[in-house]
Amino acid sequence: MNTQRAQEIIDSPVTVDVTYKGKPIYIQNVNGDNETARIFPLDEPENEQEVPLTYLEEHES
Repeated sequence: MNTQRAQEIIDSPVTVDVTYKGKPIYIQNVNGDNETARIFPLDEPENEQEVPLTYLEEHES
């Protein structure tokens, strides 16, 4: 995923299905300088982590 698309997903009023290593996640913010995103798994909101944007996958709903 690229920085622009990740930011569009954050700004969207519509829920977008995004996964990280096969797990559904929520994108909290995007760091365009190093192309990472702050995320957490939907079922583990306490498990925040920063991951490369290239690991995020958008799925058609």
